[in-house]
Amino acid sequence: MCTDVVVIGCGIAGSVAALRLADLGFQVAVLTRADDPHESNTYYAQGGIVYRGYGDTPDLLAKDIVRAGDGLNDPRAVALLAELGPKLVKSMLVERAGIAFDRDNGALAFAREGGHTVARILHVGDATGQAIQRALITQLRAHPNIALYPGWTALELIVKEERKHPRCLGAVALNRDGGEVRAFWAGRTVLATGGFAAIFARTTNPAGARGDGLAMAARAGAQVAHLEYVQFHPTAFALPGAPSFLISEAVRGAGARLVHADGSPFMRRYAPEWGDLAPRDVVARAIFHEMRQHQLPHVYLDVCSAMPAEAIKARFPNLYATCLRHGVDMTCDLVPVAPAAHYTCGGVLCDEWGRTTVRGLYAVGEVACTGLHGANRLASTSLLEGVVWGTRVADHISRTWTGAIPSDEALMPPVPTGTQPPPEGFVDLHTALIRRTMWAQVGLVRSRAGLEEALAIFHQLRPDVEAAYRHGVPDDGLVGLRNMLQVAILVTQAALENPNSRGCHFRAEPVATSG
Repeated sequence: MCTDVVVIGCGIAGSVAALRLADLGFQVAVLTRADDPHESNTYYAQGGIVYRGYGDTPDLLAKDIVRAGDGLNDPRAVALLAELGPKLVKSMLVERAGIAFDRDNGALAFAREGGHTVARILHVGDATGQAIQRALITQLRAHPNIALYPGWTALELIVKEERKHPRCLGAVALNRDGGEVRAFWAGRTVLATGGFAAIFARTTNPAGARGDGLAMAARAGAQVAHLEYVQFHPTAFALPGAPSFLISEAVRGAGARLVHADGSPFMRRYAPEWGDLAPRDVVARAIFHEMRQHQLPHVYLDVCSAMPAEAIKARFPNLYATCLRHGVDMTCDLVPVAPAAHYTCGGVLCDEWGRTTVRGLYAVGEVACTGLHGANRLASTSLLEGVVWGTRVADHISRTWTGAIPSDEALMPPVPTGTQPPPEGFVDLHTALIRRTMWAQVGLVRSRAGLEEALAIFHQLRPDVEAAYRHGVPDDGLVGLRNMLQVAILVTQAALENPNSRGCHFRAEPVATSG
């Protein structure tokens, strides 16, 4: 099929891009591998979205972003977010999507999170992402210029080699239900597939965050950057046998402290100025150090000493209910927490308009590397980045539009055409090995020996995985395994090539100095 624009992914970044394009008159096809289009990292975002608090300024926000990012941030991207972000939250989320953010006596209620000097986070209870995603999907489904394709896994980008740069002409996708493989030809293609934190054994992300978009873009020849900067959220639920779901930073923003089993706090020893609200990389490594020093499986979050029971239930109803299902009562129990892979600061390199190094291909949201986050993301800037760059991508496409692209079957990339499924357990066993290796050797603290060991394991797996993909029946599980492995290699190689600890990339070896 042919369309003006194909958007792959429908979290906040992809949805905003698609809605803005559709409002501008473009025909947009939106693909998502999830059967339920609400399923995305956006849906699981608890804390909120950066706005502009009382006494706040763009300059103050920019300074907080750069401080958290350890100075590796692109100044242009930071300035764009700080200046445009609040206006676009108001126009796209409040006015267009109708999201009712929490209020206090009629005025917008702001929370404070780690690394922020002021309270500036808009929220909807502790389920901000759910409110945003539901509103945006409702808008997508209702728009006459948007065709939504849930249950379609993108396999490859369609690329035409040209003299200076390759050009993207759409994507080939697999219908997970019926097995149909279809080409979606488009004048412009927008990657909005999210990050890859689910390639780690411990993660706050849903299983679909396996790096599909990054892998496809890399195979298409797009430049990638900053892949070693993987943020580990310091406070994921860590009860043995339970899932490692996120305990929002907003909980610490409301006064909760990190403690040991005896109630003794420890963050002031690591971050005297910030304490429990230090940037995420600092807090995550502090917890890691405490766990290693005292041989602990986790530390604890003390919420009940900071807030009355009814206030906890009112401010964090979903977290309270989820913890209670696993036998932990936030109103009277310490909550077991430990770091988990959470967010990928790097990705497909793009400019201030979301353009990648492949013509006609844009990247937006967590799959993209705009340079905004530097070496470590400031809390609650990810949703805002999706709004800002989703809008900018759409506006750039509108201003540079030259017409739709006709289909050309000669340019179709190779896709699996076999009839035999992989051996029983092949996908699950290989996926588990990749995730265990990434956690053990490419996790919170890295070493040259560990990274080299991981890379050797991944290269050893690659021939069998590629053969199973090429000669097997088209299958979402095999697609994901192949992409996970490619991303694991890219991330491990990037971490190996960077010996300098910075932000959320931490190398255990001391850096050699001359003289």
